[in-house]
Amino acid sequence: MWWSAVRPATLAASVAPVLAGTAIAIHMGGARWWAGLGALVVGLGMQLGVNFANDYSDFVRGADANRIGPMRAASSGVIEPRRVQWAAIGAFGVAAAAGLALSIAVDWRLILVGAASLLAGWLYTGGPRPYGYIGLGEIFVFVFFGLVATIGTVYVETSRITALSVLMGCGIGFLATAVLVLNNLRDIETDAAAGKRTLATLLGRDRTRILLLVLVAAAFAVPIVIFLTKLASVTVMAMHFGIPIASVPVRTAFASTAPPDLVRALKRMASTELAYALLFTIGILL
Repeated sequence: MWWSAVRPATLAASVAPVLAGTAIAIHMGGARWWAGLGALVVGLGMQLGVNFANDYSDFVRGADANRIGPMRAASSGVIEPRRVQWAAIGAFGVAAAAGLALSIAVDWRLILVGAASLLAGWLYTGGPRPYGYIGLGEIFVFVFFGLVATIGTVYVETSRITALSVLMGCGIGFLATAVLVLNNLRDIETDAAAGKRTLATLLGRDRTRILLLVLVAAAFAVPIVIFLTKLASVTVMAMHFGIPIASVPVRTAFASTAPPDLVRALKRMASTELAYALLFTIGILL
């Protein structure tokens, strides 16, 4: 049950930006390997913290009463909800400790970025007015698991912010957001019934499907922009080998409303994000 609460498919959202950011740092002529490792610990801690906090908060607010996706830890009856809450606090604590160490070693101003990230992660589904319940979750994922994670990795490894890191932050963010969109598309009816106003419940199923398609298309437009702006050579187009992987979950989202199909689509989209970062790494290093 704890492994289910970890939601392993979502961990790609933590690994992908660090992988892409490290590739950019190496491309720039050098990288602090220990800083990249620290960034990975921060990313994984944040992802686990958000997953556990979401699990606990959804249970407390009754959003899991008629859940159709994978079983949640707090609502399962197997694990005491308070333990799930403490797991979230522990994961955020690990992220905070690693982030503080990086900030002291690289730039104290990163403490402000880390504090904003932790606050945003907790308030996603926690606090008196969780913004994940009013259709703003996708913005959170794009900003923190796309831009901040990718640009932040490059910065702690090189002490520089570049146009390439910003563009890749957008690309990674688009696919991380697509994972969340698929999750909310699967839960659209149960979320609406529980009063959880995700962006999917506000847009409706058909418009959410279009949003998913736009996000994926935007992600694969990024390597074209990178090449046209001469930030990398033509080898960066290797990222387009990920299009067949991405097409499967998109087709599923348009063709099916069955929760098991959408669960598989979500996992496939998470794999797409990881493949996207890996193909970028190969392309940029070549």
